[in-house]
Amino acid sequence: MGYARNLLAIAACLLWAVLALDASASEIPSKTVRCENIDQTYLYFAPDFAPETPAHPDRNANVPVVLLLHGAGDQPLNMINAWKHFAAKHKLILLAPALPREEKYEASAPQVFRCVVEDARQSLPIDPQRIYIFGNSMGGYLAYDAAMFESQYFAAVAVHAMRIAEEYSGIIAKAQRKTPIAIYIGDHDQYFSLDSVRQTRDLLRKASFPIHYVELDRHDHNYYARSDDINSDAWKFFRQNPLPVPQK
Repeated sequence: MGYARNLLAIAACLLWAVLALDASASEIPSKTVRCENIDQTYLYFAPDFAPETPAHPDRNANVPVVLLLHGAGDQPLNMINAWKHFAAKHKLILLAPALPREEKYEASAPQVFRCVVEDARQSLPIDPQRIYIFGNSMGGYLAYDAAMFESQYFAAVAVHAMRIAEEYSGIIAKAQRKTPIAIYIGDHDQYFSLDSVRQTRDLLRKASFPIHYVELDRHDHNYYARSDDINSDAWKFFRQNPLPVPQK
């Protein structure tokens, strides 16, 4: 999907926002798992469901999970920090893989994301019908890929500040299921115009994908400036779109 085309520009835009965050917040556990010949590291945040506290009374409950995909120049801890208070309140598990800025990673990314979730399921009570992805900027590229190539695994996807480039629009034909997708774009985004993101919205709607589209007034490419509002709205969308139960 043209993964490398905008990485440097987007990374420059995000750098100041990343530096403004407190990346030294409370310790977040990490794991590394072998996926698609890649040693994939990811962070996880699971309030009241940590493996070291198996006595929790809701231990056997199935819990929704949100896989967080960061932008170029960013890091997974910042995404966890942007979601963790909301996740603690609403009892959500968060997983945040470290994403390399390498074009070759895109080909394996949807399968790697599935592998990360399956690895986490070995110790965390993840609901297989409520596995969601939230992608910001570069992570949005990969979220669109996951929505198409793993459409029967991920229940729904939300994307901030990213569109599907016209020359890569053919990926929508890869979806075996019309994954529900929420799209968020600021009216002052420095890298993606409203028209370009509206074209993605219209392309997906024409292909019968369920789309939730939000234009954010007086907002630019900096996800963290409006993350609380975006996360809340994305979760409302996710809650309405669990994966259909397989027919027996």
